[in-house]
Amino acid sequence: MTGAGRTVGRVTGNDSAPRSLADDLRARADDELAALLRSRPDLLVPVPVDVAQLATRATTRASAQRAVDRLDRFTLQVVDALMVASAPATPSAVQALLGTASAPVAEAVARLREQALLWGPDDDLRLPRVVHEIIGPHPAGLGPPAEQALLALSPNRLVAVMRGLGLTPGGDHATNAHTVAGRLADGPTVDALIETLPEDARSALYALVPGPPTGRIDGAMREVTRDSARSAIDHLLATGLFVPVDDATVVLPREVALHLRGGVVHADVHTGAPVPSTTERAPDTVDRTAGAGAFDIVRKIELLLDTWATAPPPVLRTGGLGVRDLRRLPDLLDTDEAGAGLVAELAYAAGLLAPSNDVDDNDVWLPTADYDTWRRDEHAHRWASLTRTWLDTSRVAGLIGTRDDRDRPVAPLGAELDRPVAPELRRLVLDELAALPAGAAPELTGVLTSAQWRRPRRGGRIRDEMVRWFLREAEMLGVTGMGALASFVRPLLDRNDEKAVDAAAEAAQACLPEPLDHILLQADLTAVAPGPLRPDLERELALISDVESRGGASVHRFSDASLRRALDAGYSADDVHTFLSTVSRTPVPQPLTYLVDDVARRHGHLRVGSASSFVRCDDETVLTEILADSRAAGLGARRLAPTVLVSSLTANLLLDRLRRMGFSPVAEAADGSLVVGRAEVRRAAARPAPQPLVTEHAAPEETLLGAAVRAVRAGERSREERPAAAAPGNLGRTGPGQTLADLREALQAANTVWIGYVDQHGATTERLVDPARLEGGWLSAFDHRSGEVRTFAVHRISGVSPVDAA
Repeated sequence: MTGAGRTVGRVTGNDSAPRSLADDLRARADDELAALLRSRPDLLVPVPVDVAQLATRATTRASAQRAVDRLDRFTLQVVDALMVASAPATPSAVQALLGTASAPVAEAVARLREQALLWGPDDDLRLPRVVHEIIGPHPAGLGPPAEQALLALSPNRLVAVMRGLGLTPGGDHATNAHTVAGRLADGPTVDALIETLPEDARSALYALVPGPPTGRIDGAMREVTRDSARSAIDHLLATGLFVPVDDATVVLPREVALHLRGGVVHADVHTGAPVPSTTERAPDTVDRTAGAGAFDIVRKIELLLDTWATAPPPVLRTGGLGVRDLRRLPDLLDTDEAGAGLVAELAYAAGLLAPSNDVDDNDVWLPTADYDTWRRDEHAHRWASLTRTWLDTSRVAGLIGTRDDRDRPVAPLGAELDRPVAPELRRLVLDELAALPAGAAPELTGVLTSAQWRRPRRGGRIRDEMVRWFLREAEMLGVTGMGALASFVRPLLDRNDEKAVDAAAEAAQACLPEPLDHILLQADLTAVAPGPLRPDLERELALISDVESRGGASVHRFSDASLRRALDAGYSADDVHTFLSTVSRTPVPQPLTYLVDDVARRHGHLRVGSASSFVRCDDETVLTEILADSRAAGLGARRLAPTVLVSSLTANLLLDRLRRMGFSPVAEAADGSLVVGRAEVRRAAARPAPQPLVTEHAAPEETLLGAAVRAVRAGERSREERPAAAAPGNLGRTGPGQTLADLREALQAANTVWIGYVDQHGATTERLVDPARLEGGWLSAFDHRSGEVRTFAVHRISGVSPVDAA
């Protein structure tokens, strides 16, 4: 396309103007049909058999609605102007109604034409009827044309309006309506008329000028003349400036409102998306900041899934995660509830987390087997795959905690978080950031304004909320740093396949912080990690210490309880000493060495089994000390032997009570061996990751577009140029030898042919096919009816007739 016109690559046999959208499409070149299918991929499912079916499908309400909803604000304003313009509509008329330059109007007309939302030559542009229905009866907030509104009045009522305007009524109702409409379309006449109105009548008139054009009043159909007018509304009704629609509604005629708007359809016209104000950041600083976020989000997901592998939270009966379990996550992940919800949702959308019912027949949230594979991958690649999942998922973590239609809070990991528009909005926001110079961080209001301009019909208030959520999530994910887009994210925006993930991972590798393999032990029984630790080191340190503070550097504290946790998990004192001396860049403080030895010496001194439970100790004085303690009353204990106590409590409860009393017991198995307290790591049964809930078809590949255009053209040829011998029901029958010869000839010449095919019930159908291979008594060919390659038994083919490909 060039400007507002088109380059026509194929004509229908004459040079007359197209009479319908189908005629217009037939006159388009192959690349123009491909552009239509590329911009509206839903038209490809299934491949249309010919241009008539393509035109019919393009004008269905559902398909046209999707296309109109994707238009930007200026293109929609051009649609409004086309609806308002008098026939025949032209680009210059649209330009005058919008008060803008010709170039952007020509580009908008070309876009509409490309998407089959507009057809016809430049001197007679036409919108399909379905577009009028989608926009509604009041384009740009303008009412109906004056003549249309006046024709609905009774003859007596119209005569009264004519006399109020100083006109002489004629004998024909339609003529009278046309005469009054002509007077209301004359600007100077309308201005002079308005000057004669009372002030309150002028105020009422101007209130409807911006739109909507209708107002509600009582007794709108009442008989009133200009002489009998008493109120502001009476004056407007008597002069036709307000036209009654029913007894309670009046409308402002289109010509009057358009004149009072200064002759333009929209007062505020922007031909391009507003450019947001930005703050300049150093690109290297942006990448390093985003890299830190990318590293951190992967660590958070690992920490969440490792924790849930041993202590999985339950699945709600309605699905999702409970409020109490959600509120535990901020402390674990060092973030707020919104960030914790995003971490859980990312893990779920990526297929790393799933519900499982293998624990006491109760559904719980567990990591999947894919998590083990994902964890073995490089850090940068794990981040890139997570980011691609975030871009594609229809789940919106920002909805967590909001109220649903029944005024119930929306739970994380629940079914209520899907929004089909989410993937489109995410890419819209990131494309806005990608269009800015490197290191430019836009203001939130600017991004919101741009999103509103690009998709004015999508979302409303929830669209603006999602833009805010997506910008915050992008910062947490490492997609942006300090508000600007990271350079290593761009491959994921340019394409959507595994090669893009690999390219983004390779680009991000240099920006991710290098994980540390050491800590700094302090004399106050703490360890400082001056940066992010290796995952294996972090997990082992978390076992023998408690996190006291997080941030760029984390502080870990050693205590009796944390060391006992490690010993319960099967560590020995030597294991702990070896670990500390290996990973610390500072000498192991003597107080920490003493603490480890002291806890290890007391650990396992007592042994608890089930009687309901018992306590065994080789040192009789320790058991005597337990019985003498004032807190022992709740143990239900008695001495069975000098070295054995029995209790009415369960073994687990007795272990807990003794530890609260300051002892360090361990569990004992039936054979007398120690029970190692390491938690069992569980995995959810294999199940696919949740698929995005989308209403838009993916952009088709170029090879598919080419095949689809060829199929449509072949269908047209078969309709227009089908030989008489191949008319429906008259495809000639040939013998097996002639059929094979005809098929070989069609295959060699790459011709499209009609074949008669006898099915298993003996019925003969006619198929339009492109032969691809002939062997073993079978023909493989592209079937234009089904839009796919199919096989046909040669002995069932009753006849072959070529389609002229000229």
